Amino acid sequence: MYLDLSRYQGLIFDMDGTLIDTMPSHLAAWQQAAEHFDIPFDREWIHSMGGMPSPKITLEVNKRYGMNLDPKTVAQKKMAFFAAITDYGELIPATNEILNRYQGEKKIAVGTGSMSQSAMRLLQGRNLLPLLDTVVTACDVENHKPAPDTFLLAAQRLGLSANECVVFEDTELGKKAAHAAGMDCIMVEGDELVFYPL
Repeated sequence: MYLDLSRYQGLIFDMDGTLIDTMPSHLAAWQQAAEHFDIPFDREWIHSMGGMPSPKITLEVNKRYGMNLDPKTVAQKKMAFFAAITDYGELIPATNEILNRYQGEKKIAVGTGSMSQSAMRLLQGRNLLPLLDTVVTACDVENHKPAPDTFLLAAQRLGLSANECVVFEDTELGKKAAHAAGMDCIMVEGDELVFYPL
């Protein structure tokens, strides 16, 4: 599918499931954490919260199952399981093609719900870091997706207004965040990129 991106100055990419196919690895790490803390594991439900930082997902787990888990402890354990996975996913062709095509032509950012350490490891490991003008992680904002803060900060760091940017995402949460930020959104759906205007 041909996307006309000529009206945008900035491209903002989510990372997990958008640039790098890390979702299977994240789900595997969540499954290990669930076993460790004796949490019921609902793969589809956890997947639906892609883009949300691990401590926030733990709060959702507490709400859903009436548990009282410490978000920081669970998140650290889940991140340790994730860090132990050496093959954390391939590059997603559709979005990486765009990333490479507009290299040097448009300003490019990553806006991710991952913690800084994990995001940098993945972006470096896949040689994406040199292609980016800025990276906004869960550590940089207080309100995470579906709040617009991640994408608004990315635009600000690129020196652009919201309407000059387009967001690439793979989750409903991410799409909501993009639209809340006043930006058009292009979703990764299977092998396709689908345009969801504001």
